Amino acid sequence: MIRTALATDLDAIAALHTRARATYYRGRVPEQVYGGAAELARTREGWCRAVARAGAGGGVLCAEQDGELTGVAAFRTADGETTLTQLHVDPDHWRRGTGAALHAACLDAWRRAGVERVRLEVYEHNLRAQAFYASHGWRVDSAAVQSGSHLTLWLTVGPTDSNRAPADAPDADTGLRGEA
Repeated sequence: MIRTALATDLDAIAALHTRARATYYRGRVPEQVYGGAAELARTREGWCRAVARAGAGGGVLCAEQDGELTGVAAFRTADGETTLTQLHVDPDHWRRGTGAALHAACLDAWRRAGVERVRLEVYEHNLRAQAFYASHGWRVDSAAVQSGSHLTLWLTVGPTDSNRAPADAPDADTGLRGEA
């Protein structure tokens, strides 16, 4: 089930985000960047801000199965540009359609809001995420200056579900960068 995130979800969201990031940062980035109590608190605070501003140019969606949070996505619109800032699936729930369901819910929200184009940044070493996005119609912006260790991707939001991936598309943490 996909639903709007609540303030009561913040601890679970931050923990899920931290577990998911560890899968693609481990061995590439110092652990204090993605783990530890201080980083967990910083992550929770970022998600707290995202949940608080939801509806005012953004949204935070949760995937839930049997009462357990299995994924989370966040997006925002600022200065006329919509950005998918976060999309994470609990590693224990990869390849079960959670990421695809969150992505579809984001698409639905963007269509309702009249959004035509969405941007994201993805960690350059997170090949699983890049495959997920490619299977959902996202394209690398080769003209964009690479932002640190992240690539910029764009999606044209069509009026239909033509961007939806086949059932066998990768479904994993997407390693997005940015504030929740």
